[in-house]
Amino acid sequence: MTLETYLLTILCMLFVISMLAMVSEKLKVSYPILFVICGLLISFIPNVHEVLLNPNVVFLIFLPPLLFFSAWTTSWKSFVAYRKQISLLAIGLVVFTSTAIALLAHILIPAFPLALGFVLGAIISPPDAIAASSVLQNLSVSPRVTSILEGESLVNDASSLIIFRFALAAILTGQFSFWQATGDFFVVAGMGIVTGLVLSVILYAIHKYLPTNSDIDTAITLIAPYIIYLTAEHFGFSGVMAVVTGGLFLSSRSHKVFSFQSRLQVNAVWRTLNFLLNGFVFILIGLQLYRIVHGLKIFTFRQASFYTLIVCGVTILIRLLWIYAFAYMSYVARRKRGTATKEKFNGKATFLIGWSGMRGIVSLASALSLPLLLPDGSVFPHRNLILFITFGVILFTLVLQGLSLPLLIRVLKINYVGRNDIRDQKTALQSRLENECLNYLLNNYAGEENHSSAAALLIARFRQSVTIVENSQGDATGKKTDLFSEEYHQLLVQLVTVRRQELQKIRNEKIYTDEIINSKESELDHEEARLLSVD
Repeated sequence: MTLETYLLTILCMLFVISMLAMVSEKLKVSYPILFVICGLLISFIPNVHEVLLNPNVVFLIFLPPLLFFSAWTTSWKSFVAYRKQISLLAIGLVVFTSTAIALLAHILIPAFPLALGFVLGAIISPPDAIAASSVLQNLSVSPRVTSILEGESLVNDASSLIIFRFALAAILTGQFSFWQATGDFFVVAGMGIVTGLVLSVILYAIHKYLPTNSDIDTAITLIAPYIIYLTAEHFGFSGVMAVVTGGLFLSSRSHKVFSFQSRLQVNAVWRTLNFLLNGFVFILIGLQLYRIVHGLKIFTFRQASFYTLIVCGVTILIRLLWIYAFAYMSYVARRKRGTATKEKFNGKATFLIGWSGMRGIVSLASALSLPLLLPDGSVFPHRNLILFITFGVILFTLVLQGLSLPLLIRVLKINYVGRNDIRDQKTALQSRLENECLNYLLNNYAGEENHSSAAALLIARFRQSVTIVENSQGDATGKKTDLFSEEYHQLLVQLVTVRRQELQKIRNEKIYTDEIINSKESELDHEEARLLSVD
């Protein structure tokens, strides 16, 4: 293909992605599901040029920014709060699933070595970060459930890829030591975290101490995931853990180093980039089926489908059993400590977490990265079957589980009852900021109230605003006046700064959730941008 043909293909895909996104909004269906189905249908159109998904391209070009954005939008406070649950899912469940699938494949599939079973288990064990967040974002789901699922899917990619690396090395070299592999696992993961922290601290210092602007800040955040990922991989550490660590570190401190212009621009650019990369990835997943089906040699399509259904069913069952077991044990432990005497076991939320294990791009990229030949020149055993099973698990979990989640939420009547708490937190936060503005005006301009029309108008406005917010009657619009003098405009800008300072105190107090604080910070960013755009 010529350069012009490649460019035209990419532009056509961008157009298709945009159109499908609008269709998904209309149908109220998560766009990764629609993209995979579309790619699947396109792959069976005659004379369509075959699109090969190079795993090196996925790991190098797509994976770092997608993981970085997922980490950037994940609440560090929630991640720390649910670290035990996340660890049990991201590490414990991945290891358990890999082991169980290895034994199942070894028993179920003829001439399927146990080491190859661990390769298959490591490939299909990690749920996808993008799939989970995109499917759940428009559903009535507790923030606790979303935080656990997003935190799990950030870390489990690293744990599964490390297991995959060791299992593949065992097949290629014929040597495997359990204790050495266990030690190497923690070294690779731990040093990946250290690498991510070191590089993110350096990037943090660049943002904070050097004279950057919004364009430079945006450019640095775009290259940051690649720098972190490539550095960690160069030294043999986990690039995934490094990128996730760096993303969490930088996002948790972005309010300290970014101006409002930088925050607005960075968030807008990253949302667009994340959307386009996701579109490419999930359409490319669908396009792989035709080539995978035709690559089956030893097994028939019927046999491969049977193995896929068994593996997929066991994978889903393992996740449900694991989550129910640990959730119930945690509940019993809290009951014994007396911290859950009035609390009931929330089986519905537990089932929702268990059913939300959608697989995605990391699984398929890992399968595609399997070599064609062994070091002795022989064909890599059952490579096409592993690809077929992997695609089947992705298709089943992403499409069927993803599409069934809204129905299950309605059937099981899983209603998030904490909406009122969030609304109350938002109201309390708004009231506190408005009171801080009023106190600032009264302390600095009370004596000028009768002489300064700007101060008088703003004091009256914020008095009215405080009353309205405290009575939960809506938002104040302020008084209409044509006395918008320069003094009035400057006071409005000062009051944005006052609210920012108070918001920083609130952030340090750790009373409100990061989502509520970040939402209010975004409002202040837009307000300041609007005020400073006035000539």
